[in-house]
Amino acid sequence: MANQLFSKALVSAKWLAEVIGARRVGPGLRVLDASWYPPGERDARQEYLERHIPGASFFDIEVCKDQASPYEVMLPSEQLFGDYVGSLGVGNNTHVVVYDGDQVGSSFAPRAWWMFRAFGHRQVSVLNGGFRNWVREGRPVTAEASRPEPTQFKAKLDGRLVKSFEEMLENLQTKRFQVVDSRSEGRYRGTVQGQGFRHGHFTGTINIPLLNFFTDSGHQKQAEELQRLFLEKKVDLTQPLVATCHRGVTACSVALAAHTLGKEDVAVYDGSWSEWVTRANPEDIISEGTRNSG
Repeated sequence: MANQLFSKALVSAKWLAEVIGARRVGPGLRVLDASWYPPGERDARQEYLERHIPGASFFDIEVCKDQASPYEVMLPSEQLFGDYVGSLGVGNNTHVVVYDGDQVGSSFAPRAWWMFRAFGHRQVSVLNGGFRNWVREGRPVTAEASRPEPTQFKAKLDGRLVKSFEEMLENLQTKRFQVVDSRSEGRYRGTVQGQGFRHGHFTGTINIPLLNFFTDSGHQKQAEELQRLFLEKKVDLTQPLVATCHRGVTACSVALAAHTLGKEDVAVYDGSWSEWVTRANPEDIISEGTRNSG
């Protein structure tokens, strides 16, 4: 059953429950709780310890990141990523299903999904509707920690799926790719400030807030609705596309939505606004929340 879904970006709670019920979680299929919340909001690891999907391991983005970076959750090295996911029982032939406990539905699991893809692993899916709907549907939960047998994972970074500050800066002139920003309209425009620095955007970006990709129930919208959304925002899915946000986390939901429509090459600006606002020239920061900001 699992082998048929290697290329699917989304899997349903029904499918995952059947797989777990059939005791198919193991070397060929691993489930990861990839919940992550901004400091001070919620304790993702503690929530995992209290209850999670049976057989799931905790994928800690705070551990699996570049610890030397001044930005919050930048990609780790190939070695660190490979060693870390290998310790979770994930090999190069393992189908990985990721989920998170956010109330939106899946705000953070797409980051883990994108990380796997960025390191060359295509056999990865997101649980549509997240843990929120898993619980709502009465699916089983447990407090029993998973202890998978460690294995070997060889990571190889696919640079096509990652954009750097320098590449984003160059694109201001070349306009080689479109840029979609998934932050809220207030953060994008700079009318809502906070978190220690000024918010805003840079020239040429298109704002599609994260919530636009989800239904009220927390499931990703159907393909027809996503097509309409991109069309209304004048995003051409036949052309190169890069996603950005605050930290490089919710931008991955843009990549996931486009992937489900057949566009599998959306890159993510890993540093996103957190990096841009600290490194860009003042004239490249557009914010309605500050005077003379362009």
